[in-house]
Amino acid sequence: MENTAPRAENTAPGTADTAGADDFPLTGLDSLHFAVGNATQAAFFYSVGLGMRCVAYTGPETGQRDFRSYVLESGDARFVISAALRSGSDLARHAEAHGDGVTDIALAVSDVEAAFAHTVARGAQPLEEPHEVSDDDGTIVRAAIATFGETRHSLIDRSRYHGVYAPGYVPREPLGRPEPAGVFHEIDHVVGNVALGKMDEWVDFYHRVMGFTNMQEFIGEEIATKYSSLMSKVVADGSRKVKIPLNEPAPGSRRSQIDEYLEFYGGPGVQHIALATDDIVSAVRRMRAVGIEFLTTPDSYYEMLPGWVGETHVAVEELQELGILADRDEDGYLLQIFTQPTGDRPTVFYELIERHGAQGFGKGNFKALFEAVEREQAKRGNL
Repeated sequence: MENTAPRAENTAPGTADTAGADDFPLTGLDSLHFAVGNATQAAFFYSVGLGMRCVAYTGPETGQRDFRSYVLESGDARFVISAALRSGSDLARHAEAHGDGVTDIALAVSDVEAAFAHTVARGAQPLEEPHEVSDDDGTIVRAAIATFGETRHSLIDRSRYHGVYAPGYVPREPLGRPEPAGVFHEIDHVVGNVALGKMDEWVDFYHRVMGFTNMQEFIGEEIATKYSSLMSKVVADGSRKVKIPLNEPAPGSRRSQIDEYLEFYGGPGVQHIALATDDIVSAVRRMRAVGIEFLTTPDSYYEMLPGWVGETHVAVEELQELGILADRDEDGYLLQIFTQPTGDRPTVFYELIERHGAQGFGKGNFKALFEAVEREQAKRGNL
């Protein structure tokens, strides 16, 4: 299994040498790994609900006695969905502690040994030493370091591997529909929630350990509601292939969405995953048709929308019908929408985002989004 045992929450490493921090050999995002209670049902959900195609599998039928794992893809995005087959295992304990959630934001690198040495020298906590895994289809080199909560970053080089996913996995027929229609083509960004006072520590971690820089930050009244607030900073690599917004709660009169997440997830972790699409209207219609639920937006939002966003390629009336948000920055505009939490706990959810030049994250929509989340929190009795 590529994921490690649950452990005490990682703390951001202290100051270390930062020389050469821009030499981290990152080439992109390899995959997201999920620990779930039932991998077969979760894989079916992602196939039907998000239009992902199941391409690989390991489990008892392939000789794997400890866990069952499905690999799903949509464009360049790859999810690995795994569940324990035995109670008391590391994977089972993770799912029990956190519910369904992301265990690993796996990074593609050109040189695993160099990447591992680079990060550990700058204070990263090592979890897995560089090693090779091979079969008749070639060799994968991998290692791993810790990040916020019980999340890890695997460091993976697949340049010498030509198999379906990894040694031990076999090709798998698609789940659900024979050829599900994909609704997204890559992962735009992955959002992490951390505890109060910890955001800047983890921002510093990404600066120092991987050479990431700040893209944007959201702090203050502009992203607050009458009840709650949060603070957020976005870090990214130089190519912006990997973007990680980091949130922490801010003081408010009631419990914020970040507080709710931290309580029900049992600590820091991945809050939501933004999926890049070229046609958000079709994607939303398709997902709604198979039962995916989205946050709702009041009509008053759309009355104000033309004044600050201006013209988009989708009419305001259609945006309003589907509940899609819009925002504009100096580079262009974007369209976005957020699902309800997709599991039993009010934790992990998804965003669809369609960019037309805009490089931001919907800053103008933060207040509308938070108010929508608070309406759902109130229904759950968690506001």
